[in-house]
Amino acid sequence: MRKEKEMADLRKKMEIMYPSHWLNQFAHWMSDLPEKLWDTILCNLAIPGSHDSMTYCLDLNSPIKPSDKILSYLDRVIPCITRSEIYRWSKTQESCITQQLEEGIRYFDLRIAHKPNDKTEHLYFVHAIYTTVTVQEALKEFEEWLETHPKEVVILACRFFEGMNKQHYWLIQKIENIFGSKLCPKTSIEQVTLRKLWELGYQVILSYDNIIENEYPKLWPGIPYWWANTYNPKLLIQYLETQKQNGRPDDFFVAGLNLTEDWLYIVTHLHSSLKKLTSPNYPFLSDWIKKQNAGPKKSCFNIIAGDFVSAGYLVPVVLELNRKLL
Repeated sequence: MRKEKEMADLRKKMEIMYPSHWLNQFAHWMSDLPEKLWDTILCNLAIPGSHDSMTYCLDLNSPIKPSDKILSYLDRVIPCITRSEIYRWSKTQESCITQQLEEGIRYFDLRIAHKPNDKTEHLYFVHAIYTTVTVQEALKEFEEWLETHPKEVVILACRFFEGMNKQHYWLIQKIENIFGSKLCPKTSIEQVTLRKLWELGYQVILSYDNIIENEYPKLWPGIPYWWANTYNPKLLIQYLETQKQNGRPDDFFVAGLNLTEDWLYIVTHLHSSLKKLTSPNYPFLSDWIKKQNAGPKKSCFNIIAGDFVSAGYLVPVVLELNRKLL
């Protein structure tokens, strides 16, 4: 009963702060922010994000990424078992890009790769195995959604880049062609406020975690991601608390509220999944978020990213942190 009352109270607060979009799954939460927050630097707002954002469309029949030597060996020996286990433990999201945007997600963790032995220029997303959706298709989906939501801003973190060399230039050209004037160029972080972005028509901050970004004024450097690398939720929170005590970066950064299995955990939990590991811990993780703060202080958080964000445990409590700034 106590938890139900807390959630009811939270819903009332969210309806006040985001009046028209509680029912619309926070599709316009940025434009709905009170005017007092329009001049807040974006890295000082609380922003919901998704970890391994594209894993909703993993291709069970795709190759395994070459750097996973153990998985590649097991896949050759016992593919009937290995494939299903890989899929269950690699899938971190269930909603497509548009759904995640409608649900309020504004930071996307995009891990890009070129398939081995693929003679085409097509790039995919990867988490052990590759996605069915290409990078170009995904970028177009972002652009189409932003076109109908002109006051929403997304932070796209492109990283990993396995199997890529000359494909970097092809990808960056596609990024610039698709987003065009929506791309926010590298600038002083103090200039990146909602009011300023709206005035200039910028909607995309694109982080490109590769040295090549230095050659392009519209690409931002890699964004730090605090990753605990543990399946224990208490150790995850302990890690984030330690990071908080050490102090946040002055720019964008991500607190990863995602649990990570290891080989021992998988072997002792065959036929389980990452979702079954994560879902019982939603209340515990949400309670921790409620105690945090957004803002410029060293103990404050900026982007908080999690798995299975469509479950609803992440976005409302992260956005509630912005209320504290008032």
